Amino acid sequence: MCGFALHLSQQMSTTTFPARLHALFAQDTLDAVVIRRGPSKRTAVIGWDRKTDVFTLGQWLNGRIYERRSDLSPDGKHFIYFAMNGKWNGLGSWTAISKAPYLCALALFAKGDCWNGGGLLQSKYSYWLNDLNNGYGHTEKFDQSNLTRLLTAPLPESYGGECPGVYYLRLQRDGWTLIQNPSTPKLGELQIFEKPLHAGWVLRKFAHASTDHPVGKGCYFDTHALVQVKSHTVLEFPDWEWAELDRKRLVYAEHGKLYAAQLNQHGLSEPKLLFDFNAMRYQRIKAPYDQGARWVKASLL
Repeated sequence: MCGFALHLSQQMSTTTFPARLHALFAQDTLDAVVIRRGPSKRTAVIGWDRKTDVFTLGQWLNGRIYERRSDLSPDGKHFIYFAMNGKWNGLGSWTAISKAPYLCALALFAKGDCWNGGGLLQSKYSYWLNDLNNGYGHTEKFDQSNLTRLLTAPLPESYGGECPGVYYLRLQRDGWTLIQNPSTPKLGELQIFEKPLHAGWVLRKFAHASTDHPVGKGCYFDTHALVQVKSHTVLEFPDWEWAELDRKRLVYAEHGKLYAAQLNQHGLSEPKLLFDFNAMRYQRIKAPYDQGARWVKASLL
């Protein structure tokens, strides 16, 4: 494992709740990023080479990254994210495009509230901002990303002004089928997505949206189940906060740890621990491409 992993293994976790994890996959490469949150107002972005399962720390943010309104480009080179630090006399909230797995902005769009925000990287050349022309728009501060901004949403469906507005589009783009199809999801509603796996199994994702959520989770959170179509077997995994098909293996996050397991007709093989993110501590890190000019220093430091 890399030196980053060796360093973390020597630390003890003192957080009340396990780290919260969410991963984004590049569609055309084996690159990924892991968004790790905890404590609640500190977030780290970590690069994940899925070929070798080596993890590389990018940068920390003194604030919240809305993982469901973020995306990784198909070639794994760019990262778009929506962030909030609550300092409303400054940016307060913003959408940025950076070089994965760093946060130093190549493009910065001030938001000023938490409606809409974020977006999708539609190709390695273009991006779409989750925006509306009704007062909830972005203000461009600068854009040196050399990417083209698309003004049309990637799908005709619309899922409201919060996390589902980006998240559900990203899931459908990445091969998930929405079993229930509301015009506008509301808090208190449960949406179900499915993705076919191997050996006759289907991965079922329950996308919760509720103000009455478990302690340690936000109003948007996921749970999962494996369904064997022929035998109608259902294996429930309520503690999986994120799960995805990675080639011929299933990868999932549980209690601040990332695991991989193989599937056979009987279910999951013994899982392999890929990394325990709980012991991570905030560090000040400068992106290798940062020239000390256009980035959100107040939030990264």
